Amino acid sequence: MRLTRYLASAVCAGLLASLPAAATNLVTGNGFGFAVVSPQTGTLSKFYAHPYSFAQPDESNPLSEGVETANFIKEIRGGSGFAQSVSSEYEDDSQVIHTKTADGEGFFFMPFGLQQAALVISWEPGPAAARSGSLHVEWSHPVKSQKIVRMLGAEMQLLKFEDVKESLLLIPLGTRRTVSAQPKQVLAASQAWALVSVESDGELEEAASAFERWRGGLAPHALAKREVAEIERWRVKPAVHFTDETERHVWRQSEVVLRMAQSREPNRPGRNGSGLIIASLPDGVWFTPWARDMAYATVALARMGHRDEARAALLAYFNAQPTGKMRAQTQGADYQISVVRYFGNGAEEPFFTMEGNTNIEFDDWGLALWVLGEYERQYNDSALLRLPTYRDKVYESAREFVVKPLLANMEKYGQGLIVATDTSIWEEHQKDAKHFAFSTAAAIVGLRNFAETARQTGDEPTRTEILKNVAFLEKGFNAAFIRGGTLHGTLEEGVKNDIDGALLAIINFGIVTDPAVIRDTVERMALLKVDSGGYRRVRSTYTDPAIFEYWYEKQEFLFVDLSLAEVYRRQGRNVEADAILKRIVDKAAADHNLIPEMYVAVPCRLFPGEVGDPTGAMPMVGYGAGAYILHVLDREELRNRH
Repeated sequence: MRLTRYLASAVCAGLLASLPAAATNLVTGNGFGFAVVSPQTGTLSKFYAHPYSFAQPDESNPLSEGVETANFIKEIRGGSGFAQSVSSEYEDDSQVIHTKTADGEGFFFMPFGLQQAALVISWEPGPAAARSGSLHVEWSHPVKSQKIVRMLGAEMQLLKFEDVKESLLLIPLGTRRTVSAQPKQVLAASQAWALVSVESDGELEEAASAFERWRGGLAPHALAKREVAEIERWRVKPAVHFTDETERHVWRQSEVVLRMAQSREPNRPGRNGSGLIIASLPDGVWFTPWARDMAYATVALARMGHRDEARAALLAYFNAQPTGKMRAQTQGADYQISVVRYFGNGAEEPFFTMEGNTNIEFDDWGLALWVLGEYERQYNDSALLRLPTYRDKVYESAREFVVKPLLANMEKYGQGLIVATDTSIWEEHQKDAKHFAFSTAAAIVGLRNFAETARQTGDEPTRTEILKNVAFLEKGFNAAFIRGGTLHGTLEEGVKNDIDGALLAIINFGIVTDPAVIRDTVERMALLKVDSGGYRRVRSTYTDPAIFEYWYEKQEFLFVDLSLAEVYRRQGRNVEADAILKRIVDKAAADHNLIPEMYVAVPCRLFPGEVGDPTGAMPMVGYGAGAYILHVLDREELRNRH
């Protein structure tokens, strides 16, 4: 799963344009772990013991990506594994994966009704597969020990692996089969199993008992059917009018993607990541909790009506620990919200560049306050503000360790204020830190929201102080970033951010309202248009093809596409907005209703396939499923206004 983000191992070339794109993997997860199925082969290729890529910092290498989460599986397949015809789909837009081949059919899913990393698999061989009708497994690590465990009237297997802390409990769900299997092909003994990750032998009995209670004696096919029904009961009736059934199915699958992306592991000493949301599902490269992406995912959950999940995400922001690692770069201010992302255990990860360096992204703080305000606007949950968290109650923690650090990292500009230099929304290199328009805009939005939260709690002095600073920020923003009637991405001159996809999000936040400035920004988006039909983030200035960003910044970025569609709607250009949305929906529908990070605009080894194919992190969560849901909700609001 390790990706050297900036130093690509291979240089792209035009002759690679004919390479086939990798279709988006199908993922099943329940907030305690993930499993990944290849739609091309119908095989299960990963089973992660936890719902994130890196569990904790690596103390021996502090600037590494951390301690990798255990993956038990290299491959599980039913039948011969050479079937020519394979169909793998989500059952009714859920996380239950149904695979059909010429050899038979099977189900893979991780049930939300269980509070553990448990994977249910089943295989029913077809009539022509009598000799190859069993499940075949290749483990990702050598088996260190294997023993029979008799519990609850069943004969289970406990496997321990070399260099893996967690063990795997195998619970047979079908009739025991008499087969002539190769050594170590333990799964051949039954056509259905539950694979349960356990962290210590002391958890075995409770893990088995919890599974059997959840199972309730049902057969594997009935379990899959019940899981789909329970997902339906969890859903919130959409408060939108869909254009067609295709759009509705993408919404439903996006809803489940958001749920799968959120950790449900309980907090405990040394692990404080409950409620965090990863930026992409595996094996997307951003399979880790990112403060910014999580903001968009959380607001999407809140606005669509999933209060419990949105609340858990908000509390995760305030319970994650340890944070405040970069005080030397934040004017000495201690802070709660990570300046980049988190390890799975909730510890702040203030970097991702693999450069042996760190990042500072002040927009994360403004966005966290935006999330809090959006949630309170939706639910008026004053009880949440009084809940104790890592540093203090939610309200006091937000005031002392988000608002105050943000205000401490402002600089005077003209008659106003702007946010200090940082790496902002597109995660520039720290050595290239600048004054970004998006960071100041996020501060304005977040502080406006917190002023209302302060009013709600009766904290009038804080409200007055914040509104005074918001007024200065608005003055500073207009002076620094709107120059000669043109909106710029940075205070510093430069072709890269002169026109910037993040400017669209700033307009949609309501920071820029001058119609002439908005029109000019939209017209200049032509400079970011790519061959695939949409828009990239910035005009990249990288010239070395061995650098990851050289190719990454040439691809079409869906968050920018959706942001432009939103600006179009606010301008009354609904036909153009609808065309952008329809293209994304139709492409998602052709790829299991999943939304990727990007589309291929310039084919290369890192982003192979035909122009227009899905690429990057697939499927994407905050900037994918969340951004799509927010756009559809905003479209409904605009319709209702008119």
